[in-house]
Amino acid sequence: MTETRCDVLIVGGGGAGCSAALHLALRGSRVVLLERGLVGGQASGVNYGGVRQQGRNPAELPIARKSREIWGRMKQLAGTEAEFTVTGHLKLARDDAEEANLIAYLDVAKQHGLPLRMIGRNALHGEYPWLGPKVLAGSFAPEDGSANPRLMTPALARAARDAGATLHERTEVMDYAHDGADFRLRTAAGDVFVAPVLLNLAGFWGGRVAEAFGEAVPIVPLSPNMLVTEPMGYFIEPNLGVVGGNVYLRQIPRGNVIIGGGHGESDPGQPGQTPWSRPIPEVTMEAAALAIALVPALEGVQVIRSWSGIDGQMPDRIPVIGPSSTTPGLFHAFGFSGHGFQLGPAIGAIMSELVLDGRTDIPLEPFRITRFGAAGQA
Repeated sequence: MTETRCDVLIVGGGGAGCSAALHLALRGSRVVLLERGLVGGQASGVNYGGVRQQGRNPAELPIARKSREIWGRMKQLAGTEAEFTVTGHLKLARDDAEEANLIAYLDVAKQHGLPLRMIGRNALHGEYPWLGPKVLAGSFAPEDGSANPRLMTPALARAARDAGATLHERTEVMDYAHDGADFRLRTAAGDVFVAPVLLNLAGFWGGRVAEAFGEAVPIVPLSPNMLVTEPMGYFIEPNLGVVGGNVYLRQIPRGNVIIGGGHGESDPGQPGQTPWSRPIPEVTMEAAALAIALVPALEGVQVIRSWSGIDGQMPDRIPVIGPSSTTPGLFHAFGFSGHGFQLGPAIGAIMSELVLDGRTDIPLEPFRITRFGAAGQA
């Protein structure tokens, strides 16, 4: 058993946690990150890979805009683009109500400087003749795209280590304490880590960390149901989504089509237990059918793999971000509700600003942990 002291402790080795470790280390902080599994092993590594600003809750757009700037210089920051490609994001409407939703969002995007182009039915099918007949309209975000989630978090982790941060994988924290000055975290192996600042970036398990400091929140596990097809000729350039979000798909240059839709099943486990998640075959087939309705050429293509993971979902579908209401030196960023991959790089930068500067230019009031009430109710 050992005791390690540092300036900042981070719990959670997803994209946000590794980005925070990197940004803090680059500014000279002694950082230790503790991850119960492997970096990028849950939501950050098993998601769809969309680098999307379009369609976000207006409160998230300032973060998404900041993160898009970081994505644009990911190679300089982390040594790789993680296959980040600016393909544009095409959000589709399949009925009049969905088209009205796209039109209404144009004003939201304009307020935040997000360029969007509305495309009517005739022009849409002219530009994208492979779309199915039920598609009525679309909204195109030219700055958006996609990346490989399997590459992004490990790259940030390597860069953080190179900058001087210490990252411990397969290290589960069992006990959390604060003595008024320092946090003391004890791991399953009995090791103790001590620091005056703690960043709670633990995904679904961030709810348990918050509860340990008297801030229970109504978080539930979310397990996106994902699948990928065999390679076919490349023709779907933009990242595709739909109003309502019940299916989304993108094709990578080597031809495979990645499709998401519906939810799998999971058990996050109790402390000391190994979490598990898996896709549901019936849900996979439903997602495939929705994808075929969008792109009829997908009919008959073989599905070669399906998977899931565990994220944390909040009742209002936006995360908790910001300082603790009970414990000085504790900062939260968790509960990204299935759409945190794009935001992760900026979340790390924001956490470093809160810790080292005591402020950030990003409005965080909508994400305060106290919005759920003292009893953790929405």
